[in-house]
Amino acid sequence: SVPGHGPGRGVREAESFKEQGNAYYAKKDYNEAYNYYTKAIDTCPNNASYYGNRAATLMMLGRFREALGDAQQSVRLDDSFVRGHLREGKCHLSLGNAMAASRCFQRVLELDHKNTQAQQELKNASTVLEYEKIAEVDFEKRDFRKVVFCMDRALEFAPACHRFKILKAECLALLGRYPEAQSVASDILRMDSTNADALYVRGLCLYYEDCIEKAVQFFVQALRMAPDHEKACLACRNAKALKAKKEDGNKAFKEGNYKLAYELYTEALGIDPNNIKTNAKLYCNRGTVNSKLRKLEEAIDDCTNAVKLDDTYIKAYLRRAQCYMDTEQYEDAVRDYEKVYQTEKTKEHKQLLKNAQVELKKSKRKDYYKILGVDKNASEDEIKKAYRKRALMHHPDRHSGASAEVQKEEEKKFKEVGEAFTILSDPKKKARYDSGQDLEEDGLNMGDFDANNIFKAFFGGPGGFSFEGRWKCSPAGFGNVSTQIAWEAGGVCQGMCWWRRVLGFAT
Repeated sequence: SVPGHGPGRGVREAESFKEQGNAYYAKKDYNEAYNYYTKAIDTCPNNASYYGNRAATLMMLGRFREALGDAQQSVRLDDSFVRGHLREGKCHLSLGNAMAASRCFQRVLELDHKNTQAQQELKNASTVLEYEKIAEVDFEKRDFRKVVFCMDRALEFAPACHRFKILKAECLALLGRYPEAQSVASDILRMDSTNADALYVRGLCLYYEDCIEKAVQFFVQALRMAPDHEKACLACRNAKALKAKKEDGNKAFKEGNYKLAYELYTEALGIDPNNIKTNAKLYCNRGTVNSKLRKLEEAIDDCTNAVKLDDTYIKAYLRRAQCYMDTEQYEDAVRDYEKVYQTEKTKEHKQLLKNAQVELKKSKRKDYYKILGVDKNASEDEIKKAYRKRALMHHPDRHSGASAEVQKEEEKKFKEVGEAFTILSDPKKKARYDSGQDLEEDGLNMGDFDANNIFKAFFGGPGGFSFEGRWKCSPAGFGNVSTQIAWEAGGVCQGMCWWRRVLGFAT
């Protein structure tokens, strides 16, 4: 050999590079350490320790897959290289291959049965295997929180395992924790843009956030990378089916074909129970259909299902509140409108809440329409006819032979009928009552109200005739000739005959 250029010089040079690499490694300058170990390997490619040192550096840089290659090369060159086997095992474990890691650590213990590091790492590998098994069972049970827990524990030992990260991300998506799931998938895609599993999870998050068109794009991309990816294939099929059914339902609704819209929304709800956000919208849409079909209780149930799935879904609260208003369940309506107004403080929501509160107050006062037995849109004639019927039905003279309890109840009803007629027959009072203004004005002043006077005025009774308890009847009532009526002023015969005619007795 030429002096100064023999193999001895190459070894010395390689050793010098290794020493410089060691110095940088000690200073935690792993990039420079890597460069010098690489120079050492290039100079002397058959030295196991150089590969071992570079593997250690790559592990510190988090480049476990490259580190695994170097560690494997180191033990190929020297099967008795304990640290080489340890590093290979650590790389396998960090990448989530606990079985391969166990084999490496067992090899270390064959070479050095007292090696405490290998003993500990073997336990770690067993722990990871155990978490994997538990997670697999829990995923089948749909206990996604437990799977996330198991994967978090496993990732403490296997921080570079894409498989564990993907499973965790998928479960986060299934739990509705989309930003966390997206973050995990994005981290993987930054390192490996062709990772089909990460592409699938990104699509899954978009799918569950009701961005179905974008989701399909990711599923298609995942299937391009891995044509046999079963989950991406199923999700892609579900996404397309769900989009089509929902759009068909919307079209039928817009065309006024509510029965068909109902059927289509129901079919869409059966496609994927995991798609919380889309299903919440489908329930709300079906609730709207039911309200159009006047199936208000079913509409309320659908909206309730919608807010169970998505408790931030304002549209569902508004739809349910309107149904509560239509079914006169005002307390529930107020509760829903309060929730809406707390979330979105708009003038419109404030007015809706105020309207519901007024209706609630109105519902707790006397319902004059109900007392007269008429609709809220009843005409003046209908109100008069209803008063005539109810006043005669409940007049105390008709119930003079009944028990004291019944007499008291009928007298109360008679007064309420007169009170209702007083309000509803007066356009101004009726308008204030209908709008709820009477509530703000501390009610309609009924302090000097007299039901008998209303009755007399309505039926046109003789002057001076009194209905204020200055009459006395025998228990037999008006049908008995022994009936005696005490008059406040004259006209006994005239008054008595008129009174008997009004109440329907023979004269």
